Amino acid sequence: MDKIANTIRDLYCVKARRHLYDYCKLMNPQFYKDDRIYLKEMCDKIQCFLEQESKKFLVVNLPPRHGKSFTSKNTVEWLFGENPELRVMTGSYNETLSGQFAKQVRDTIQNIKVDDKLVYRDIFPNTRVKYGEASASMWSLQGSNQKNYLATSPTGTATGFGANILIIDDLIKNSEEAYNENVLDKQWEWFNNTMLSRLEGDWKVIIIMTRWAERDLAGRVIETFGDLVDVIKYKAVQEDGTMLCDEILSKQDFEIKITEMNEDIVQANYNQEPIDVKGRLYGEFKVYDKLPQVSQIYAYTDTADKGEDYLVTIVYAIINNEVYVIDIQYDDRSMEITEEETTDILFNNDVNIADIESNNGGRGFARNVERRLKEKYNSNKTVIRPFTQTGNKEARILASATWVTEHFYMPFNWKNKYKEAYKSISTFQKKGKNKHDDIEDVMAGIYERVANKPRLEFGYRNII
Repeated sequence: MDKIANTIRDLYCVKARRHLYDYCKLMNPQFYKDDRIYLKEMCDKIQCFLEQESKKFLVVNLPPRHGKSFTSKNTVEWLFGENPELRVMTGSYNETLSGQFAKQVRDTIQNIKVDDKLVYRDIFPNTRVKYGEASASMWSLQGSNQKNYLATSPTGTATGFGANILIIDDLIKNSEEAYNENVLDKQWEWFNNTMLSRLEGDWKVIIIMTRWAERDLAGRVIETFGDLVDVIKYKAVQEDGTMLCDEILSKQDFEIKITEMNEDIVQANYNQEPIDVKGRLYGEFKVYDKLPQVSQIYAYTDTADKGEDYLVTIVYAIINNEVYVIDIQYDDRSMEITEEETTDILFNNDVNIADIESNNGGRGFARNVERRLKEKYNSNKTVIRPFTQTGNKEARILASATWVTEHFYMPFNWKNKYKEAYKSISTFQKKGKNKHDDIEDVMAGIYERVANKPRLEFGYRNII
């Protein structure tokens, strides 16, 4: 290289020593591009977190493939360059994943210069892995009297190792673990009793993970440590519908990838919206592939009483006192549109009896649906039964929840086909925090009709 080129590279190396983003960009220019603005923002936030004394915990939530683990690895390399006496501990789902992280850092530091290719020691010439340190999970830097890096997991050990930096990288393997309270409790216990006890000096904790539940590790750290926590969160889909980075994940690719993905996984992986596990009212529903033969099909409709309410219709059959859900209408559009949609869902599913709640304007809705069935389809097959509901909604929903979970059978693809309805049911809380309760109210109404047979004490009566 000529003198000018060497001078330019030296300037870049100086910037890389001072700024995390410049280090990431210099080492990985194909990924850290200036037009990927969120990457510079994220690196700057991480550096700010590391340099300030008031914050002890950093939670990083990004969509898949957007660089959260890549940036964390670069961060460790950059920190070792600044301070070769630093001690870092990594905790991952298992020993293999944690060891891979540690090995990648070690191999980057060990890279030997070939031709004019830039390597780590061009930027940080005084940081070297100690000779003979072959282990991927634990190693030292030259000049250090103790181990500088330990990779562990909830099944591993951290005995005898003290750390200044703790990095937790995606402890949860899948949605099944994310919805298991025992798994979440054990991870929290491991984090508190094992990992935090290893920290000493001016310590920092970085937690990198997909947000699954309010009481996952990230959620509990935020709740427990409050003002000591910084949070970096980016959604794949922005508020205006654009993508965080089209080059990494375009809208078209996103739509393809989520076609058969459960809505809760979509929201957790891509939009960092956790589902609260501990307080959920409903458990996992049974599903069916093929509807058994039925002689009678029912529907239950709750009209939208308020502007923000959803109109809900559940079409179902009763087989051996079990409820088989056939179709769901979950719609917050205007009454004119929902009347038409309800008419269609009743006719297309050959509904025999349709109960339509008629408390506030619902009676007119029921009459209009009945009229539309005759005018549009020339059909009187569906018997429309308006009724009033006087029971306490919250009490009815709570009282019915266990039975509903045990005796409702959903279509096998219901989580994808009825995404908004599924999201409401799967996130519905036993105590408060519920934005909507419309479909839960309908399920309670079906419970009252099937499990108890219609009785006046359950708070409704048919309108004659």
